[in-house]
Amino acid sequence: MLIKSLIFIVATYLIGSIPTSYIMGKILKGIDIRKFGSGNVGATNALRVLGTKIGITTLLLDAAKGAVPVIIAKKFDFEGTVLVIIALSAILGHIFTIFLKFKGGKGVATSAGVFGALTPIPFCIALASFILIVIFTKYISLGSIVSALILAISELVINLQNNFAEREFLVFVSIIALLIIVRHKDNILRLKNGNENKISFGKK
Repeated sequence: MLIKSLIFIVATYLIGSIPTSYIMGKILKGIDIRKFGSGNVGATNALRVLGTKIGITTLLLDAAKGAVPVIIAKKFDFEGTVLVIIALSAILGHIFTIFLKFKGGKGVATSAGVFGALTPIPFCIALASFILIVIFTKYISLGSIVSALILAISELVINLQNNFAEREFLVFVSIIALLIIVRHKDNILRLKNGNENKISFGKK
């Protein structure tokens, strides 16, 4: 069981490490996305630099990097702490990708995929808040920060209702929410100063 767990953890990290927007930029646009926009290899910068179609494709693929390994791990009857570690490895792979000298995205899309498969009810609540915030403010960073908080709060409420039967998930969600917020520290400063970039879906 230990060997199987280690194989899943390493494989999931490598899947999470696939730099989707970097590959998309190189293959479809012939550019290194790290040299444009915010320089980040996440889905938001892909939307901004590579256009809406490629950006949304990147978003979905980044989310799949989190969701698919968790779904497969659950099929193999992984649960509890081991399942959390497998899920965490996908997110860490995206944020600290081995393929780009451990400099990746902020982890929002991959985290969304992970929590969609791991904790669907809190995820749906957080996703709804993200969509509404982005629609009304055009700030993806703000949507990401607030939805991360809402995800953690929703998981806390569920645990309060079921006598903390999912305490591993609560700890995991809280850590990732904090990590996402910390990774957005520059965005928070720009939001505070009123010079954060708004997203546009007009590009093809």
